[in-house]
Amino acid sequence: MAYSEKVMDHFANPRNVGEIPDASGIGEVGNPKCGDIMRMYIKVDGDVISDVKFKTFGCGAAIATSSMATELIKGKKIEDALKLTNKAVMEALDGLPAVKVHCSVLAEQAIKAAVSDYYKKKGIDPAPLVGDIPECESCECDLH
Repeated sequence: MAYSEKVMDHFANPRNVGEIPDASGIGEVGNPKCGDIMRMYIKVDGDVISDVKFKTFGCGAAIATSSMATELIKGKKIEDALKLTNKAVMEALDGLPAVKVHCSVLAEQAIKAAVSDYYKKKGIDPAPLVGDIPECESCECDLH
């Protein structure tokens, strides 16, 4: 299984790792069966994601997609961050092997889960704004 240089770089040197103690929203997604669990922390100022951090337990592709996703939404308006797709994350990493595509889906879902948590804390129903965040019921990854 071959990884791009960008995937290897984000795995070896992940950006935005850690926690935000006073996070505006926290989202956790994953599948314990395959071992990939992502927790995303966002800090929102106005309607802009001013800071974002992540903690990921999983394979190199899971760490790389988490890192890239945080880079792609940092400094963006919430509405723009919600438009980020797993395909955009994969493209930014110059692709992923087919068996690792689910990692990019988890990154997209982690962002949505963090934004949902942010809206819930503000007393706003996130469903119309964020949409559905499906559970990761099955994955096609190899066992880590």
